[in-house]
Amino acid sequence: MNLKKLLFVPLFAAAFFSFKPVDKPVIVIDAGHGGNDMGAVYETISEKQITLKVASLIKEMSTSQDKYEIMLTRGDDSDVSLAERIEKINRLNPKMVVSLHLNSSPEKESTKQGHEIYIQNSDSSKKIAQKVSEKLGQCPVQTKDLKILKESKSPAVLVEMGFINSTKDRDYLNSDLGQKETAQKFIEIFNEQ
Repeated sequence: MNLKKLLFVPLFAAAFFSFKPVDKPVIVIDAGHGGNDMGAVYETISEKQITLKVASLIKEMSTSQDKYEIMLTRGDDSDVSLAERIEKINRLNPKMVVSLHLNSSPEKESTKQGHEIYIQNSDSSKKIAQKVSEKLGQCPVQTKDLKILKESKSPAVLVEMGFINSTKDRDYLNSDLGQKETAQKFIEIFNEQ
């Protein structure tokens, strides 16, 4: 027998039997901004820090369930371009995508507060947004021409979790309690899907 054939068979078998197919639906959480892109900033608090913390908590707090697998577009404070995020999302072909952000208004201290949801122009995206709005509290849901929504092939929503320059929203979303409660609400949404 040929030496190449002798080497190929064990290598193929090892690769084949070590491959574990994903048997659970994937949900992608996109922690907005990161690296040099701070997002919205209020004094020393940045959007990129809060979105990463909430996204990481969603992943961490959902590890004990077996209905779905959470994947993050970024798991640390790194620069991940929109193109890279979208490429990863479309490669994973998830059940849904939730992009986390914080809002900001022009004035230093915002009189606006609360969250907003932006959707793709699809029924699936609208249904996800409706569930998010029910859990976080009723809020505006709007179709918006945002790259991550437009180019994601899976149902996707972008959630502005609150205004970074609203004292109430900022204090809540920058606290351990607020981040854990927000993450838990998303996990409840995913468990109902």
